[in-house]
Amino acid sequence: MAITSYPFDGQAVTESQFSQLFREFADSGIAASAQANAFNTSADGATMSVKVQPGFAVVRGHAVLSTAVEALTIAAAGTSARFDRIILRLDPAVNQITLTVLQGVAGGAIPTPSQTDTGIYELPLATVSVAANATSIASAAVTKERPFIGQSVGVWVNATRPAAPRLGKLGYNYDNSAWEFWNGTAWTSLVSSVSWSSLTGKPATFPATAHSHPWAEVTGAPTSMPPTAHKHPWGDITGTPASYPPAGHAHDWNDIAGRPGQFPPTDHWHGQYLDSGGTISWANGSKMPHNNSASGSGTWYAVWVEGDGTFCRNTSSIRFKENVRPHEIRPEDVLALRPVIYDRKPTEERPEPRTNEVGLIAEEVERTLPWLVNYYEGQVDGLRYDLLGVALVAVAKDQAARIERLEALLGELSP
Repeated sequence: MAITSYPFDGQAVTESQFSQLFREFADSGIAASAQANAFNTSADGATMSVKVQPGFAVVRGHAVLSTAVEALTIAAAGTSARFDRIILRLDPAVNQITLTVLQGVAGGAIPTPSQTDTGIYELPLATVSVAANATSIASAAVTKERPFIGQSVGVWVNATRPAAPRLGKLGYNYDNSAWEFWNGTAWTSLVSSVSWSSLTGKPATFPATAHSHPWAEVTGAPTSMPPTAHKHPWGDITGTPASYPPAGHAHDWNDIAGRPGQFPPTDHWHGQYLDSGGTISWANGSKMPHNNSASGSGTWYAVWVEGDGTFCRNTSSIRFKENVRPHEIRPEDVLALRPVIYDRKPTEERPEPRTNEVGLIAEEVERTLPWLVNYYEGQVDGLRYDLLGVALVAVAKDQAARIERLEALLGELSP
């Protein structure tokens, strides 16, 4: 028989027939308000599990009721991140709808739920982001994606729109906060977005026409109006003198026309700034290293720059010091330093990178020898490389003590 009708008295009606009938009354989804907690998934941030709240749902014409909070274990994390999905799974073969975890593939996309017409049908409730080597599921790692029924139209998010909608299917998308319908090929907003550029026939400009405003209609008008800087055409000025003899006055540099672009120097000298050798005295510090070897006789200082930009010499005499006390340095802290070779990042002033520089990483040094680290505006900035020699003294003394003990031991062992 080509035509089948049901259900009627005395007639056997199959599960598939009832499912097909009920699907016409309601799409698959949670029977609750979108703000309700029904089948809501959350994580406590302390364990590898999630909790799903109780609720009532319809899955492809079949009903499922949960009356207690259900805990679902998330499989152990791997070395790569993955996505799992919390689903309600309808399995007609066992006549059951279960709450389960659809595990994703490490490094892969969010797993796609199976939604067949007569076999397995999986309704997504939430997506769980499982970080690499994670030992717990953070609250922020759970993304809700429950579809809802219970209204005359559907309520969904982008990920849970009806899989096979009919032309004109209407629903509220709370991802987009907009009503939308299926136009046969795509989901379309009920209210079209109107922008100024999409308007047709609008004028290019709106020139003002001649008009006037009564003073009484002007709001915020001042009670008095003292004159401000303004100009009057020369022809409007009466009583002007016939001539203007010059008086003492000045002209702003920008008001002078025809001035030269540059002024070449004339013969002059700067004797008051020169020393007996004809060299600018305050420049000797920069000329000497250029002209002389620093290995010659005399006193030489390394020049330092303080945090406020002040130049100073590096001194170490006891007369500059007080409260002197021993400073213990662990040799293992020095030996933990890691020399590296690196390329320095370019800047606007120096776009070409400097490559193959050798040094230490300040953040690594800070872990064991923080007194070698310089800070700028609260952040690790540089290193006192000049103090590395002080740190190496502890290593040298430790090694000297070890050598002395070994020599003593060898002396005792010698026949």
